[in-house]
Formats: sequence, C-alpha cells, structure tokens
Amino acid sequence: MDSTQRRKSGLNLPAGMTETSLHLDTFSTSFRAISNLSSPSKATCSDRFIPCRSSSRLHTFGLVEKASPVKEGGSEAYSRLLKNELFGTDFGSFSPAGQASPMSPSKNMLRFKTDPSTPSSPYSPSILGHDVTISGEASTPPKPPRKVPKTPHKVLDAPSLQDDFYLNLVDWSSQNVLAVGLGTCVYLWTASTSKVTKLCDLGPTDSVCSVQWTREGSYISIGTNLGEVQIWDGTQCKRVRTMGGHQTRTGVLAWSSRILSSGSRDRNILQHDLRVPSDFVSKLSGHKSEVCGLKWSHDDRELASGGNDNQLLVWNQHSQQPVLKLTEHTAAVKAIAWSPHQNGLLASGGGTADRCIRFWNTTNGNQLNSVDTGSQVCNLAWSKNVNELVSTHGYSQNQIMVWKYPSMGKVATLTGHSLRVLYLAMSPDGQTIVTGAGDETLRFWNVFPSVKAPAPVRDTGVWSLGRTHIR
Repeated sequence: MDSTQRRKSGLNLPAGMTETSLHLDTFSTSFRAISNLSSPSKATCSDRFIPCRSSSRLHTFGLVEKASPVKEGGSEAYSRLLKNELFGTDFGSFSPAGQASPMSPSKNMLRFKTDPSTPSSPYSPSILGHDVTISGEASTPPKPPRKVPKTPHKVLDAPSLQDDFYLNLVDWSSQNVLAVGLGTCVYLWTASTSKVTKLCDLGPTDSVCSVQWTREGSYISIGTNLGEVQIWDGTQCKRVRTMGGHQTRTGVLAWSSRILSSGSRDRNILQHDLRVPSDFVSKLSGHKSEVCGLKWSHDDRELASGGNDNQLLVWNQHSQQPVLKLTEHTAAVKAIAWSPHQNGLLASGGGTADRCIRFWNTTNGNQLNSVDTGSQVCNLAWSKNVNELVSTHGYSQNQIMVWKYPSMGKVATLTGHSLRVLYLAMSPDGQTIVTGAGDETLRFWNVFPSVKAPAPVRDTGVWSLGRTHIR
C-alpha cells in the first residue's frame, strides 16, 4: 500500500503493512471468547496472562498515552483503535482525569491507575471478594486485651484500720514486707511466709497516722498523731530515732535516697536527714491546709506535695518555695504518682468534688491531660513493668481501676471493698497491689504483668485463697 492509500484509510501504518493484515475482528472475537470462560476451575496453561473483563475491573488500567521511544510508526489513531477493540467502547470513553501521575517511558504496555471509588489498596477485600484471606498484616488478628483477675487472690483482716482519707497506713517494702498501721500499733506481714510481726505499740495517748519504708527496705518511718516521726529497724524491730518538729499529726511520709519528708496537718513539710543530729534540716511552707500527699521523683530531683487546699505543689532539692503551683484540682489532692518511664511526668488525683486524674509536665508546668473518673481519687501508683497505672477510689464506687497510658483506656475495673479504698501499695516485683479500706480488710490483686512475660502472675502457695488475720 502506497502513502496515498494509507492516508485514505485513516490509519498511519508502518511501511510494508496493509490494512487487511491487521485482522482486528478476528483478534477481538478470540479475546471475547476467552473472556466468556466463566469457570475458574479449568486450569489454563499459557505463557501470558489475559484478564477476564467481567471480573478484573479493567477500567482501572490504561494504556500508556505516550508511545514508547523504542517503537516507531505508532499513532494516536492506532492506539485508540487497539483500546476499543481490546476493552470495548465504554473503556475508550473513560476520562483520564484522576489517573496516577504518568510513568516514565518504558516497555510496559499497561499501568495501574487509582480508582477513587474503591479502596486504594489493590488487596482490598472489595476487589478480591469477601472470602479471600490475605496473608501478612491484614490477616493478623487483633491482640486480645490482657485479662486481669476480677477478684483478690488473698484477703487479710485488718481490725482498726482507720477510715480516714488523710492518712497513709499501708506500705510494701523492697524486701517484700508489708507494713500496716492499725490503731496504736504497726504490724509487719512477710509476704513470702505470711508471718505477722508486731513492730511497735505507741501507747494509749498516740496513734499511727502514716508508715513509709526506706527504698532499701531495711528501715521504716512512722508518723504519729502527736506529730512525731519515728525511725525503726524493720529487721530487729528496734526504734532507732524519734524526731519532732510538727505541731499536730503527721499524715504522710516520703523517702528519697537520703532525705525523709513529712507532711502534717500543721500545713508544713519538714525535711529530715538522719545523718545530722537536728530534728529537721529545712521547712517547706506553701500549703494553706493539711498536707496529705507527698512523693519524691525517681531521680530525687523533685518533691510533689498535695494538700487539703486543693493545691499540687512541686519543689526542687534546694528550694524553700515551690517551683510550680498547680491549682486546677477542685478538691483535696492526696493521690500523687511519678512516672517511672518518663522524667518530669506527674499524675495527681482529686477528691470527691474533683474526681479527676490529671497529668503534668513538671518541666514547664503544662497540664497534659485530665480524666474524670466519676469517683473520689484516693491513690495512684504507676507500674514499673508496663506503661499503666492503677487508681483507687472512694465515693461513690469504691473501685480500683487500671489504666493504659497515655490513651487512658480502661484495662480493668475491680470491686470488692465495701468502703472507700483509702490505701494502696505495690509489691516489689511490680505485679501485685494491696488495697486497704475502712471495711478493715486488705485485699491483694494481680493487676500488672511481669517484666519478661506479658501473662498475669500465677498464684503460688503463699498467695492461697482465703482470709487470714494480720494480727
């Protein structure tokens, strides 16, 4: 065919090719015959893949608009005709708008383009069908939530355990000994043997208001109703020292590595150093009402104090005035906990009129989050094994709640106490907590996983079910 004939036919064909040699009708008929095969069970051996039009969503594929530079003699008319014959006239009218950005010239004939009406992933179930299972991330089942036992695995009777929000009468040492203030006495319960030892009796004129072990777990400090702070050797059950300075009851104590801080109803915080002969080395005055919450940060750099004046104050090692005054709480602040996972992250809880757990960045004083728990917040403790914390509550639910941080999703809600859960301490391995209430019971709960295994701790012989007496 000469050049004049090629122009009349409307096709720009390569030299030596005639119109009759294309046989497009025959190819189209053969393609449609193949596409009408509907039975997927018949295996077809072939060296190429020919898609089925009825099930392959071919409109999401398009021919490369620009002819490949390695091919010569092609034209738009030829490309259009080939599209129409292969994919039908409907495909040829599809608007190119919304296509993926043009690819670089290549020998590939087809390219994938985004279909905005379908999910972007080519592995979407809507493309492959609902019965198809995709291996990998899409088929991985969601991790089931960690199960926390809903009942305590041990209960101790604690007669004369006071129902007083401002006292702190329970602490668990790093040597696995639980100290409990009951009336005028302090009792020690050794967790490994369940042995109960009477540490001291303050006599008829005084009573126990707070107990706190040193971090090493050898010595214990006791705050009394008369305002004294006594230091006892927990192993020999021998009093080492008595320090004065407060005018009235000492309801909260907190140890750093070397300093013992005591908070009192007289609104003052005293700093005691056992290495010097004086009763205290400094006095911190900032609260306008009784000091009921007190915690040193894990690096000993900051001391957080909470009071019945609804204030949360933060002090540094050498300050005589608070470096931060946080006044967002609308009730007494007894519950205080420092995160062991992030420096400068402090959690605090408010009383009945507040009910909120608030999180603070003590570097700049910003409030990071606030969660209304629905009940008076009595205590907070942060897990050292996982980034979770536990709170105990009073009016009106008397519950124990485990939270994930920072999402503050509830891991568990535990009930069992009939009165306010005023006291909280954690075992040295970080897996078990003990709670105390005005119902005169101590209850032991497995709430946190171990450091190595995510599964909850299993009960052992020393954690046998049943109720015993602590004295």
